[in-house]
Amino acid sequence: MLSVDKLGVAFGANPLFSDASFVINRKDRVALVGKNGAGKSTLLKILAGLQQPTSGNVALSRDASIGYLPQVMVISDDCTVMEEMDKAFAHINEFRERLERLKAEMASRTDYETEDYMELVEKFAHESERFEMIDGNNYRAEIERTLKGLGFVPTDFDRPTAEFSGGWRMRLELAKLLLQRPDVLLLDEPTNHLDIESIGWLETFLARSGSAVVLVSHDRAFINNVTNRTLEISCGKIVDYRVKYDEFVQLRAERREQQLRAYENQQKEIADIKDFIERFRYKPTKAVQVQSRIKQLEKIVPIEIDEVDNSSLRLKFPPCERSGDFPLICNEVRKDYGNHCVFHDVTLTLRRGEKVAFVGRNGEGKSTLVKCIMNQIDFAGELKIGHNVQIGYYAQNQAQLLDGELTVFDTIDRIARGDIRLKIRDILGAFMFGGEASDKKVKVLSGGERSRLAMIKLLLEPVNFLILDEPTNHLDMRTKDVLKEAIRAFDGTVVLVSHDRDFLDGLVSKVYEFGGGVVREHLGGIYDFLQKKNIDRLDALHTPAQAVKNDVPAEEAPSEGRLSYEERKARARQRRKLEKEVEEREQAVMTLESEKADVEAQLATPEGASDTSLFARYGEVTTALKKAEDAWAEALEALEAFGED
Repeated sequence: MLSVDKLGVAFGANPLFSDASFVINRKDRVALVGKNGAGKSTLLKILAGLQQPTSGNVALSRDASIGYLPQVMVISDDCTVMEEMDKAFAHINEFRERLERLKAEMASRTDYETEDYMELVEKFAHESERFEMIDGNNYRAEIERTLKGLGFVPTDFDRPTAEFSGGWRMRLELAKLLLQRPDVLLLDEPTNHLDIESIGWLETFLARSGSAVVLVSHDRAFINNVTNRTLEISCGKIVDYRVKYDEFVQLRAERREQQLRAYENQQKEIADIKDFIERFRYKPTKAVQVQSRIKQLEKIVPIEIDEVDNSSLRLKFPPCERSGDFPLICNEVRKDYGNHCVFHDVTLTLRRGEKVAFVGRNGEGKSTLVKCIMNQIDFAGELKIGHNVQIGYYAQNQAQLLDGELTVFDTIDRIARGDIRLKIRDILGAFMFGGEASDKKVKVLSGGERSRLAMIKLLLEPVNFLILDEPTNHLDMRTKDVLKEAIRAFDGTVVLVSHDRDFLDGLVSKVYEFGGGVVREHLGGIYDFLQKKNIDRLDALHTPAQAVKNDVPAEEAPSEGRLSYEERKARARQRRKLEKEVEEREQAVMTLESEKADVEAQLATPEGASDTSLFARYGEVTTALKKAEDAWAEALEALEAFGED
């Protein structure tokens, strides 16, 4: 389907890879791997036809289509979510218009017996059959399924795309790409903006898809579950392993051992030849043999060895004072943003040495609770940090706190203590700051590079309580192994906010699930948690809050695409009724809030402070506001439950 012949790419005098030849067949699921900077994203762009290679060519089968998802893209914000999704089905709308034109032409003509009219009828029948084959009337149902799989809820469908964050807009682009069903899917880090549930849905989708897939990802579990073939860019070459990633790792290790043995044998042969040349260079009787050896030496092609896997580097957090037995205690913690409750009644206790994961859909409050722990935002309830707790906190914005005028090396050299200072270069290399990169100033680093540097800085600080918010977002698989081993050896307490199942596996003994405004505790590792959800259908990240609270799975009703016209009209009427009720109750809350603010302003004056009737009025308004907020919450919950039906 996609053929690559003697492909080469070079930037100036530095070749990324050369003489690469391979074929992507239908149903191939290919993982493209290699260290950062090896040329993975560049190769995807070339396959997508967006960049020209230095040499060689790429050939696509006739009538085959390619879909490409880059890591970063410019997204337009001039329409709603559903209107954006409709763009993926522009061909269906064109198809429908073509059928309408044929139908109108048939209705306007009266020459029913002519051969020309019969050809028109036959063409209409043929086009109608094709339209039915592509399920042209039910594509809205497919849009809904895809959007829900990627974490959107029905109330999002009519929202402008401009209201969503960059991560959610990237999900929209992924949804649109999947709905187009191209013959070849090229995906560059598709899981970067997905939560665990959405990643699982994408795995299932790709497994059932008829498209060939070529993907770049640092999510080892995702690669293993999706791919059946691995292309590695190493030493300027592309090596094809027709196995999934875990098997590739074993084969690569065996290949490297063979390379090392061959390299050692070659070095011995070269040494022997050079020794012969030196010994007999000036003996006339050996001149022919010496010339023969010189030619033999010139013909030897040096054996290259794959890059060394520097994940064998072991990092340990520096020793720190012992914390109290309970580093963190939360009792009925609640956080509201205006009228929106992020979570409520969060009660949990972490013991010293525990390693736990915070998981859930984006926007359910994982990072918000972390900010509460760090005392960065206000909250209701009780939250206690234990005795002698020293917190090491990593979040994406930590990278912005680095001194831009320092070099990468100086940033780490200033905090390193003891013997670890002798390993700074090795540590920087493990986190992809090898060679000249360590001499760059922080201010010229990309966002991902700054994040990695902030992670190294944290690794060298003496703490006994680690809180890491999405620590693996900018790390490749080898670097993640370094970090994972460091956390595994850490004897303090750890909270990990992450969607990376492979990274969490073997690290955490407890999972806290965020969803529907509640936080639920699950004992066991991340795969115990996922298995329990699959068995019990506790799809908590997609169910209404009440279903989560009562541990009752929400029933999956038929999508609107499978309902009759009358049923759809009835559902639309019911939705409008619920939306109106939510709007009215929200307006009532806003009115009472305004009235309460007026009364508070009057009470703040000397005259108001002595007016007993004003105090009575304040109590009445406060009580009424509480009831109005409860009523609004019930109406909103009913609307959300209806949307999930």
